[in-house]
Amino acid sequence: MFRVPSRRRCVVDATCAGFDAGIDIRDTVVVKSMGSTEALGDVRTRDRVSSLLLELGPSTATALADRTGLTVAAVRRHLDALVADGTVSTRTPRLRAVKRGRPARLYALTDAGHAAGPNGYDALAVSALRFMTAEQLDAFAQARGAELEKRYAGVRTPEQLAERLTADGYAASTGPQGTGVQLCQHHCPVQHVATEFPQLCDAETAALGRLLDVHVQRLATIAHGDGVCTTFIPTGRPTS
Repeated sequence: MFRVPSRRRCVVDATCAGFDAGIDIRDTVVVKSMGSTEALGDVRTRDRVSSLLLELGPSTATALADRTGLTVAAVRRHLDALVADGTVSTRTPRLRAVKRGRPARLYALTDAGHAAGPNGYDALAVSALRFMTAEQLDAFAQARGAELEKRYAGVRTPEQLAERLTADGYAASTGPQGTGVQLCQHHCPVQHVATEFPQLCDAETAALGRLLDVHVQRLATIAHGDGVCTTFIPTGRPTS
């Protein structure tokens, strides 16, 4: 029997590290984001900056700093990260009058940034699923799991799986954990839907296990309020 390399009260950080050897895989695990507090704080701040750009349209770093209460330098750091992600672009404003000095740079959401923001598709999906019976919901979830297996056919290792998940927008990474590997998914494209319909998470977990031909254990999910979706993948040998 494999044992989850964890404590009953365990720590998940952004690199999938931080578990100590410990409890049985059947024990209840409470996952808290402690080592990744700074990283998660950055994510929340960037989400806030993106939301402001969605609300205000193209804006300067100074204007965003005024709205967030952060320094201009701090806002620029987050904007640079969003530019690197491809969700924000920069532009030079049109000058209405001749002024000395370089014009303030404007930041605006790209098409990818707009697509990542809040929209009505989640509400529509939830409304549609509410019309389904329990049997139909289960069938739908199983179909999504089968689709994932088909799309990731050929994946044989946790590292390959993380690469494919990242390409699909899950921002996945792996790290050694005791007698296995921990898979971290830092983003969930169906988070709002999965919050009400956990069948989607269950079907995804089962599909990952079938892909890797091993029983995997989901320890936490973003849909249930955790900072990261974490899945323990046993390998039967100590990792470091």
